[in-house]
Amino acid sequence: MSAISVGVDGTGVAVVTIDHPPINLMTVGVFLELAEVVDRLATDDDVRAVVLRSASSEWFIAHFDVEAILGFPTEEAPPTELNGFHLMCEQLRTMGKPTIAQIEGRVGGGGSEVAASCDMRFATPDAVFNQPEVALGIIPGGSGTVRLPRLIGRGRALEVILGCDDVDALTAESWGWVNRVLPPDAIEGFVDRLVARIVSFPAHAVAAAKASVLRSDGEITGALLAEGAAFNATLGDRETRDAMARFLAVGGQTPDGERRLGQLAGEVGRESAIPAD
Repeated sequence: MSAISVGVDGTGVAVVTIDHPPINLMTVGVFLELAEVVDRLATDDDVRAVVLRSASSEWFIAHFDVEAILGFPTEEAPPTELNGFHLMCEQLRTMGKPTIAQIEGRVGGGGSEVAASCDMRFATPDAVFNQPEVALGIIPGGSGTVRLPRLIGRGRALEVILGCDDVDALTAESWGWVNRVLPPDAIEGFVDRLVARIVSFPAHAVAAAKASVLRSDGEITGALLAEGAAFNATLGDRETRDAMARFLAVGGQTPDGERRLGQLAGEVGRESAIPAD
């Protein structure tokens, strides 16, 4: 069963809905499906804007599947080309049409990196953000270490990435991580009105304006390649594999565990600090 659905209205607004219960975990299959959709929409001239939403009000995207990461190769040469996840995120950032993430509920890890790659992010008050990777012995390897400093500044990015704690929606808004926090009964209408307004303007001007703003990001490919190399380098470490196993054992990737992801990450960290007998 497909986890991604796409609807395109008569004005060219594509709404991508993620529906992979119970927590919208980004498995390899969900990632491949989303990447194909993003690639198709980026090159479809009839599509003038892209909105990402979740079918669940409790989860946008939890994070990438830790069990799948445990199966990633541990010995790889430094990458010379962007990996598939980086490419998908870069398409969201660079396609010549606006991309908007409508975030309700929790978003973490790779899901947070997908949202951060969009041009704009709007959230409900109960949205919660987390980058739990360092607690698991890895780093945010899907563009998080590159995008977050550009969005919220170096110090706050380090607080998020090294602290692995939950960040509430109002804090995320005050940091510039999201554009606005809107009530649950108002967010969809706000996003719909905004995107309808944008697509009513000349498409070439919208694309040119976005491209001009993106130049302020500076060169980004080299930073993503370095991030990918650093991520790959963590995978073979015994502490990494132990931390991931503990994460899964104490409730990671279950609804109850993911609802307290920041606390759970702290428990994984405290356990790893206890020396073995």
